[in-house]
Amino acid sequence: MTAAPLIVSAVALVRDRTVLMVTAREREVYYLPGGKVDPGETAAEAAAREALEEVALRFAPDDLEDLFEVRTQAHGEPEGRQVHMRVFRGWTDDNPVPSGEVGAVHWTTSADAVRCPPAGVEVLRRLVDLDLID
Repeated sequence: MTAAPLIVSAVALVRDRTVLMVTAREREVYYLPGGKVDPGETAAEAAAREALEEVALRFAPDDLEDLFEVRTQAHGEPEGRQVHMRVFRGWTDDNPVPSGEVGAVHWTTSADAVRCPPAGVEVLRRLVDLDLID
C-alpha cells in the first residue's frame, strides 16, 4: 500500500530573476519556505504561516498568487511517497531573516537545481518556464 502524499504549500519570493530558498539547520538541501498544510487550513494560509515561521516574512493569504502544484517523489521518504506542493508567489520589500528551523536564506536560479530535492528542481524549472528566474 502506498503512503498518502505529503500535502505542502510554499512561497516563491522572486527578486531580480532569483527566487528565495532556504536551508534547514545542519542540512545542505535548498527548498522554498513552506511546509505541511495543517487540518482546517487552506494551502494559501499554510504558505503564509510557514513563510512567517521560517523567514519572518508576513504575507496575507489572499494576496498570494497561486502559481502551480508540483507532484513528485518526496525527499527523504520511502520510494513512491509523493509530495504535492502548492506554490504561491508572494511580494514584499522586507528582507527574509532565517528563523525556526531555517539556518540560512539563499537567492537562487536554475543553476542551483543540483542543491535541490526533486520538488525543488521542478519548481525551478517551472519558474524558468514562467520567465520569472534565470
